[in-house]
Amino acid sequence: MTKMKKNSRRDFIKMSVAGVAAFYIVPRQVLGGNGFTAPSDQLTKAIIGVGGMGRGHYRYGGTRLLAICDVDTNHLQKALDQFGDKGIATYRDYRELLQRPDIDIVHIATPPHWHGIMASDAAKAGKDIWCEKPMTRTIGEGIKVIEAVQNHSRIFRLNTWFRFRDNYYGFGTTVEPIKKVVENGLLGWPIKVTVSGITGFNWKFYWSGKPDLKPQPVPSNLDYDMWLGPAPYKPYNPEHVHSKFRGYWDYDGGGLGDMGQHYLDPVQYILGKDHTSPVSVEVDTAQQHYYAVGPWRRITYTYDDGCQIILDGENKDKNAAFLEGPKGKLYKHMRSDIPDLKKKLASLPDPEPQQKDFIDSVRMRKKFALNEENGHRSCTIVNLGKIALRLGRSLKYDPVKQQFIDDEAANRLINQPMRGPWTI
Repeated sequence: MTKMKKNSRRDFIKMSVAGVAAFYIVPRQVLGGNGFTAPSDQLTKAIIGVGGMGRGHYRYGGTRLLAICDVDTNHLQKALDQFGDKGIATYRDYRELLQRPDIDIVHIATPPHWHGIMASDAAKAGKDIWCEKPMTRTIGEGIKVIEAVQNHSRIFRLNTWFRFRDNYYGFGTTVEPIKKVVENGLLGWPIKVTVSGITGFNWKFYWSGKPDLKPQPVPSNLDYDMWLGPAPYKPYNPEHVHSKFRGYWDYDGGGLGDMGQHYLDPVQYILGKDHTSPVSVEVDTAQQHYYAVGPWRRITYTYDDGCQIILDGENKDKNAAFLEGPKGKLYKHMRSDIPDLKKKLASLPDPEPQQKDFIDSVRMRKKFALNEENGHRSCTIVNLGKIALRLGRSLKYDPVKQQFIDDEAANRLINQPMRGPWTI
């Protein structure tokens, strides 16, 4: 096996994929024969994508950073400066990084059009995965990630956390008491959820894209072809890359694509929908540009039991209840029309405990609270909305087959073509 070269700050640009010999990868977690790393053995990790998210989310306990990867040498340099360059290896091609047998966890912090491929490749390489939201840019990629993670017995974490810790938007409380209200039938059934105002997307519409961008020279610090990867080729413009990519369908999906899973994953958990999806999605939107994401007015999702999620893009429903059922309503800041709600909650059973510690999940090989399966389902809510917006019409969906009903154009957007040679 060819020994990997550790790069100094001065020569990290010179990495070459060609010089690395192929070998069979055995994750360190299984070398001891017990199926997990000994508690005294610190886990190792690598970060793919060291822009804002990669540099901002790199610190979590119980791990040691060995390597970073980015297609922009400026990002690599900033990361080395921030992390202290304590023997951290650098890469321009994530596939080379994945060949290292001494890395346990891969943290994927790239734009979403890379998430599916990289997560699948990391699973096949024997790595556990911490992936930024949204989980995948398409529904089909999410299905492939589930297959790869489970076929290779990996642990997967999606990095949106409101279902199990921190205050949920606009409530001043964690999601747990909200779930208690629903789970114990205090509101009745079915439930209508309205996401509006402080818990809404209207203020994220500045993440819309700009159509008809003029080509510009690619800066020398950026491998633009590798940045595009599986996305369709378009001439370079700074609006496409880094923090601007959110406004384009090829890479993300505006505020809904980028932030939607933060808001909607807790809703899915509250409603107990971790293993299903809506059966219809209705949109009220101006015609969307074929390439650049624009604002929209309203999206309504309906489940087969009558539960609904309404996304109020125009913030018209300022006074709407967050949760409404036939027996009562729950507003932001835990205001409710249910008498003695606080006293009733104190006497009710708590929701089932969740596995909240990712490092413990990796060590003990326990499924994490927000994993490849329920993460895919909450990401599907986002992707259903994106597809309906792009087509400008309402859609019917089969959550078992994970296909649209009698809509060929919508089904083509489930598995979108990838630019060669990229595939999952």
